[in-house]
Amino acid sequence: MKFKKLVSLLLVLCIGFLLVACGKKNDASTNAGNDTKNDTKKQETTTDDKSGSDTSDSAGSGELSGKLVVWTLANDLKDFADRFMEKNPGVEVETVVIAPADYPTKVQSALLGGAKEPDIIVGEPQMLPDMFDAGFFEDLNQAPYNAQDYADKIVDYVWKVGQDENGIQRAISYQITPAGIYYRRDIAQEVFGTEDPEEIGKLFKDYKTIVETAKTLKEHGYRIFASDAEMNYFSGDTPWVVDGKLNVDQSRYDFMDLCIELYQNDLTAFASQWSSPWYQAMAGEVPILTADTNVWDEEELAKASENAEKTQVFAFGLPSWGVLIMRDNYGDTAGKWGICAGPAYGFGGGTYIGISSNSERKELAWEFVKFCTLNQETLEWWIEFSEGDVVSYIPVLEEYADYENPMYGNQKTYAFWLKQAESIDYSKVTRYDKAIGDAWGAAISAIKTGQMSREDAINQFYDTVQSTYPELIIERK
Repeated sequence: MKFKKLVSLLLVLCIGFLLVACGKKNDASTNAGNDTKNDTKKQETTTDDKSGSDTSDSAGSGELSGKLVVWTLANDLKDFADRFMEKNPGVEVETVVIAPADYPTKVQSALLGGAKEPDIIVGEPQMLPDMFDAGFFEDLNQAPYNAQDYADKIVDYVWKVGQDENGIQRAISYQITPAGIYYRRDIAQEVFGTEDPEEIGKLFKDYKTIVETAKTLKEHGYRIFASDAEMNYFSGDTPWVVDGKLNVDQSRYDFMDLCIELYQNDLTAFASQWSSPWYQAMAGEVPILTADTNVWDEEELAKASENAEKTQVFAFGLPSWGVLIMRDNYGDTAGKWGICAGPAYGFGGGTYIGISSNSERKELAWEFVKFCTLNQETLEWWIEFSEGDVVSYIPVLEEYADYENPMYGNQKTYAFWLKQAESIDYSKVTRYDKAIGDAWGAAISAIKTGQMSREDAINQFYDTVQSTYPELIIERK
């Protein structure tokens, strides 16, 4: 059954449009997008070599044996590996979690150096084209894998993202990644007189309205966001590169203006995204830092926080894997959250799992890939464990179409994510996205802090892109 057929079926099952979603649990965040997201409070390398003990169940044969080494960007696969060992006590899985910024280089060094480990490697969508071109991922269409036999079980766009330019399946993801706004229901009720996701979504319908919403919240002692980067996943509806030409559309400039206004008018808590204060804001009260506080320096942060005014943050903008970050950080605010639409459809990240072409344990590695992406029981477990991560396996999507998430006020979060997922178009993802996006972010930062004029910062952005990708056609605006 293809994705369009799924939508038709879900329209019958639910009110409104549906498309994808669900849950997850433990100490990490999920793949993501920009995509420093993953390690919740810090990025580090972690190794797990424990064996499980539960031999019951159809999810594993109980007869597999051997060792696997998994290299991944986030703790998600550590959780999957623990589950795999529980179901297959004869298997030992060593899971190494590597910071996203270091991951591509480490994989390249290992595989080009002929290393036989890791057996399992992953990639986010923007990483995959280069990794496929380098030959790092095994061809899953060939025997004994025959991955095409499973094509109708996975949402179409996810299946296609895992293919190289010749249509050969190289990787599969267990999730889809539409974006939304995670908001505090209790604050919404107090300030706006409603906590209904449809009504709160109207407060985020466009950038101008977001600024007005931010001002209202500030008047009541709150801040709309912890950082000014929360709309990043909604910031561009076109690719950065089209037909070999740099493409900076108006939505990018609108996002720039929003970040500048939020920052210069003190409408956020000045907690940089992915910093400790940003995570802490999910749990409740945090200090309102000054714009020049270095949130990455523990000593300076502690000193700046001592006498700072306190606030609570209303919302975070994240893809569906944000449920993992929320789960690991919301503390006493558990159950007080809702999810609504942002100013545009957005998406970001996704962990795509494959087999290293150098592996000498490929058959066992394939069992692990199938367990994570194509096993219904595993994915049902993952939804509960993750508290709502949105899976890509169509039979589970059908089953959870009316899923009410207790951590989000019993909201039908799958129905919400499925509707948002209707717009996902990964043709907008290019291999250039990370570097160009970082350069645009640097320009925004320089302008909002007064380090550079708007004109100089944008020209520097063009210079950076031109020097990084001399093959691109660049027309300065």
